[in-house]
Amino acid sequence: MNITDVRVRKVNDEGKMKAVVSITFDEEFVVHDIKVIEGQNGLFIAMPSRKMGEGDFRDIAHPLTSETRNRIKEAIFVEYEKVLENAAAMASSGAVSATPKEDAEEEAKEEEITE
Repeated sequence: MNITDVRVRKVNDEGKMKAVVSITFDEEFVVHDIKVIEGQNGLFIAMPSRKMGEGDFRDIAHPLTSETRNRIKEAIFVEYEKVLENAAAMASSGAVSATPKEDAEEEAKEEEITE
C-alpha cells in the first residue's frame, strides 16, 4: 500500500496539537483527522480516535505494524515541515495567506472529493 497524498488541513501555533492531517493510500482510501502533537520528546502522530464510556480513547483506524506507522509518520512530517517552511517564507516576504473563508472552501472541496 503506497501513500499517494498527504494534506495538512489545519496548523496551530499554540497548544500541543500542531496540525490535523489527512492521508491517502493508493489514491483509493483516505484517513482523516490524524493529529500532529508536540510531546515531551518531540512531535508524534495520533491516529483518529473515539472517546469510550470511561474517558478512555480508542483508535478508529491505525497501522498494524511499526514499519507502517513509521512510513505514515515520516510522510506526514515531511509535508508538515513543507507547510511550516511555506508559512515562514510568506511571513518574511509580507505575503498574505488565504482567508479563513478560502481555507473553509478548500476543506469543503477536499471533503467532496473524498466522499
